[in-house]
Amino acid sequence: MEQYGMVEGDNARWLVCLSGGKDSYTLLAILVELKWRGLLPVDLLACNLDQGQPGFPATVLPEFLEKMGVPHRIEYQDTYSIVTDKVPAGRTYCALCSRLRRGHLYRIAREEGCSAVVLGHHRDDILETFFMNLFHGGRLATMPPKLVNEEGDLFLYRPLAHVAEADCEKFANALNYPIIPCDLCGTQDGLQRQQVKQILDQWEKNSPGRRQVMFRALTNARPSHLLDPKLWDFQGLELKERNSNKN
Repeated sequence: MEQYGMVEGDNARWLVCLSGGKDSYTLLAILVELKWRGLLPVDLLACNLDQGQPGFPATVLPEFLEKMGVPHRIEYQDTYSIVTDKVPAGRTYCALCSRLRRGHLYRIAREEGCSAVVLGHHRDDILETFFMNLFHGGRLATMPPKLVNEEGDLFLYRPLAHVAEADCEKFANALNYPIIPCDLCGTQDGLQRQQVKQILDQWEKNSPGRRQVMFRALTNARPSHLLDPKLWDFQGLELKERNSNKN
């Protein structure tokens, strides 16, 4: 959080997005702990967006947050019906569902006077997105730890950017959080993301620690050794004059 300048100063307010998965529980626990220790001078507002998926346990998160004493807002928006109407049969819902969810979270953040929307994406999410863009999008990009939204009025923070998914899982299991499954709508991330995840799993199995090496590479980019002329002025490169050693 210090590395990417996430702490804006006193009196800031953050909307902490809570889905009920292991990652968002881990995120909330860390932020509450930092605030309790006096290391995070911001107000936290936990938010869950109930998107109307069949079987969603609507009481789980409100009861958990009440028990924890965490200020929160539960919002119901039936985006599930929109997604099932718009997405062709056989396709996954995730992309459209995510866009609709993000729009509502931005709106809620503005209504609540928040300066930032805080998400629980971890290291493995960031790596998978990088390879999705590499293999299928034709670009070198991923989900950065800190971003300004397109409208320019909200920060987007990912404090778990350096955290491994396996550690989130161990932590959530150890604390016995009431995990809500991510496939209530009958779909999960698209086949392409699952394929990328399988590739990374196999690489990690063959060479333990490779995920961390690849993640470190994302923090150590060399524009002069890539091919993007918008990042590096290749045409403007000049040679130094050679010293003359003539007697």
